[in-house]
Amino acid sequence: MRLLPVAALSTAALSLSACAPLQQIVQVPQVEVQNVTLTSLTLPGGFGSAPVANLSMNLQVTNPNPVPLRMANIAGTLIIDGAAVGDVSFPNVDIAARGVSTQRADLSIPVTLNTAASFLKVARGQLVTYRVDGGFTANFGPLGLQQFGPFTLSQGQWKQAPILPF
Repeated sequence: MRLLPVAALSTAALSLSACAPLQQIVQVPQVEVQNVTLTSLTLPGGFGSAPVANLSMNLQVTNPNPVPLRMANIAGTLIIDGAAVGDVSFPNVDIAARGVSTQRADLSIPVTLNTAASFLKVARGQLVTYRVDGGFTANFGPLGLQQFGPFTLSQGQWKQAPILPF
């Protein structure tokens, strides 16, 4: 049996590591909701425009990687007090290597009879829990595209000044 020289083994190991999936090389960028505000609410029933909840969300996105990235297709489901109330999608965001970026998203979510109670709690100024479950695509330039998710992007408690008098 012939032994391979150390240099040949090292070259083979480096070649195999080049085939490692991108997920082993990069760290997952972090998404955190800094602020969420229900700006207006129309309820189901009656005749008029479709019922909708208008929200404003400020996201802070942190890139722990040594290369810049562009996050795209940031999307998920907004869940209030354990009930899914609608789908949300956010604008693309560019983040410097090891950088932080803040992104504002203005969202309109259709309100149904099943989701009206959750939005009413927020509109009345009551404390609710929320989370955004979803994923995103990150473009790491020379390292390529990588899908992340589905997972919980962000979660917390939500209480704001009432916007409805009842």
